[in-house]
Amino acid sequence: MPSVDEKEYLRHDGLGLARLVADGEATAAELLEIARARADRFNPRLNAICMRLDEMAVERAKQPLSGLFAGVPFLLKDLYQDIAGVRTYAGTGALRRREYRAPATSTIVERWLDAGLVIFGKTATPEFGAKGVTEPEAFGPTRNPWNVNRTPGGSSGGAAAAVAAGIIPVAAASDGGGSIRIPAACCGLVGLKPGRGLVPAGPDLSEPLNGLATAGVVSRTVRDTAAMLDVLAGPDAMAAYAPDLPETPYRDEVGQDPGRLRIGFTTASATRERPHPEAVRAVEAAAALLEQLGHEVEEVAPPHDDRRLARHFLTIWFAHQAVIIDELKELVGARETDFEVDTRAMAALGRLTSAVELEAAYEGRHRHIADLAAFHERYDLLMTPTLGEPPVEVGSLDLPRGLRIVTDVLLRLRLGRLLKVGNALDQAIDRNLGWVPYTQLANMTGRPAITLPLHWTPDGLPLGVQFVAPLRGEALLLRLAGQLEQAAPWFDRRPPGFD
Repeated sequence: MPSVDEKEYLRHDGLGLARLVADGEATAAELLEIARARADRFNPRLNAICMRLDEMAVERAKQPLSGLFAGVPFLLKDLYQDIAGVRTYAGTGALRRREYRAPATSTIVERWLDAGLVIFGKTATPEFGAKGVTEPEAFGPTRNPWNVNRTPGGSSGGAAAAVAAGIIPVAAASDGGGSIRIPAACCGLVGLKPGRGLVPAGPDLSEPLNGLATAGVVSRTVRDTAAMLDVLAGPDAMAAYAPDLPETPYRDEVGQDPGRLRIGFTTASATRERPHPEAVRAVEAAAALLEQLGHEVEEVAPPHDDRRLARHFLTIWFAHQAVIIDELKELVGARETDFEVDTRAMAALGRLTSAVELEAAYEGRHRHIADLAAFHERYDLLMTPTLGEPPVEVGSLDLPRGLRIVTDVLLRLRLGRLLKVGNALDQAIDRNLGWVPYTQLANMTGRPAITLPLHWTPDGLPLGVQFVAPLRGEALLLRLAGQLEQAAPWFDRRPPGFD
């Protein structure tokens, strides 16, 4: 009789669990039972899972399943990862308070199902995925297993917390400005943001956030990340264009020699004048390890003006928040006050953005692409910290109470223009991007980037190291990541109290 216990469950990544099922050493139902039991035990401490789909999962686990991850328990992110007929919240009380159900199953969810995964819930995200922390008012804050007083990051914070806690080995995520890489870095995980257009967003979307956003996973191993990219990559009917897919599977790149690489690294940022010493140590230690592995590593100046990039990024982001709010008003009859003050403030600034300002931000992407392309003519990869500082305390990025009240009053009186007069854009850069100034470059340029768990602080908090590749650089990232995983293993490193 197949039999697997929690200790055995934790010894395997997603592909390893799938192998147990394929070999008859475990069943999908047994794995699901363990995942659900761990969710029952740990989610009250973490608030990582915002929706359970147990009945659906139990029935699916009884069916014959096939695919790369057949029988492996899995969690979706509750943002644009829909199942037809199932509720979706996107982190907002506007949808939690209304009986709205997804009209169609997302293309990427169909692909995860085709891979044999057993979906038993959805993970928490900030309202509309709009922050680098996961603290939605409608659901409460999600906490980091490494220290429950710290954030797991955002917007895929629920996914990262669930994987770090060993509830599941790999979870669905997405990234519009660092939302795969930030949580992965906060929680000691692997997080790859694929290049623009490689992963589809149908059946409703073509290029999410005008090409800035894409889907992926957070995981404990490089090979799971690579295999998940094999599952997801390739266009659908809504795709804006067909990506150039590799001749060999991405999972076959893991373990391949990346060759001698020239890697430029920096910790400098105009958005954050003084990176935390641990962020600097993370990159310096990674540089030393890379040199030991035979790579050529050199400190460089940032290849782009990141303050200018941050302004372009947030200009686009704020306009996007206004569009989302207006869509939900029409779709479900939501009211402006159904949304969080921060979201409403972003939307108000978005509505005040002129067409010329928005177009200038979009055109600015071309300058950033050119700057990064020029860098990649000299260096194979750009290396930075993933975070400007260790995971911040839960609640530390909240608007101060007085400012929150004033902002709410201004918005209710339709005086949002005063926010723009008050230089709210630069304040938002300092408050929201100051601790994560390195991740938006890959989104604005559409280039692939990966964070790896190569550093922990003396008090036991993860702090990732990021690598940004040129166009079609996913395979290169996976080869190097596999090499670093062998040289500095992290799989068996777990948060205390989550065994």
